[in-house]
Amino acid sequence: MTTSSVTLPRPVRHGSGAVTGLLIAVASALAFSSSGPFVKPLLDGGWSLGAVLLVRMGVAALLLSPALITAIRRQRGFLRRHGLLIVSFGLTAVAGCQLFYFAAMQRMPVAVALLIQYIAPVLIVIAVWARTRRAPSKAVLIGSVVAMAGLVLVVDISGARFDLLGTLFALCAAVCAAAYFVIAGRAGDDLPPLALAAGGLLTGTLLMGILVGVGVLPFAAPSITVSLAGLQVPGILPLLWVGAVATTLGYALGVIAVPLIGSRLASFVGLSEVLFALGFAWLLLGETPAPIQFVGGALILVGVVLVRLDAGSPAEPKTETASIPVVPAP
Repeated sequence: MTTSSVTLPRPVRHGSGAVTGLLIAVASALAFSSSGPFVKPLLDGGWSLGAVLLVRMGVAALLLSPALITAIRRQRGFLRRHGLLIVSFGLTAVAGCQLFYFAAMQRMPVAVALLIQYIAPVLIVIAVWARTRRAPSKAVLIGSVVAMAGLVLVVDISGARFDLLGTLFALCAAVCAAAYFVIAGRAGDDLPPLALAAGGLLTGTLLMGILVGVGVLPFAAPSITVSLAGLQVPGILPLLWVGAVATTLGYALGVIAVPLIGSRLASFVGLSEVLFALGFAWLLLGETPAPIQFVGGALILVGVVLVRLDAGSPAEPKTETASIPVVPAP
């Protein structure tokens, strides 16, 4: 007889814990959503994508690093047990999402790349369906269709042309986004969420440093002044906001919320990031949303509510690893 580690389901929290998780997930989406409107003037002003991402990840990793150091000190063998999961989080949820998305954006309209990336919730529904061999409830299926329809209305894809490589990059970004929610769902007492976020951001920063260092991604960080909400401010200020607030709080709150409400519901709540981004673009860049985008936003909210009605069902477990005896086959 041998001992093997397998994954067992553990139900997500209900009641006040679930409500708290929802609020934290919304706050995470709000934090993430400010990145685009703050970064756009920098890219337009001459900053390279490599420079923006390196500073963004590096600042967030630095601010969250105490959580990782504390976990390593408190738990003997912490990196041996969780190192692979942390590195996977950094390569997918941190670096992969952004690199694949921006690679897709260079070959197709931003709206189309964004739309494909945000099918991540549907990918999670399909993955759970395949793993559990249980079809999602009608509420989840209808909520998925309604939310995706709303997303199509929010991101204007009219006149877009198909690009195979760009589509593949965007799909990779969607897979990485789904990995963010799935891996974050593994956090708990043994793997503190903030330690997971810190380790992932550190991994992403190291990868970006290598890519910039070898010249795969150009590095340009000119001293510029950008316009935000009609004010002229030094370019470093919005970048510090993106690193210290948008990225740090986005990842920190996100990895805390997912274990509370489950990967599936958290991924649908994450769609609200698109709505918040519209608001920030309206306030900071003067980009007024079209009426149809408000309709799309309402549909996204309806879809999230429908998925929430089914939250905590057996089709949406939170996973935990346990050691049980396994008898080898003769």
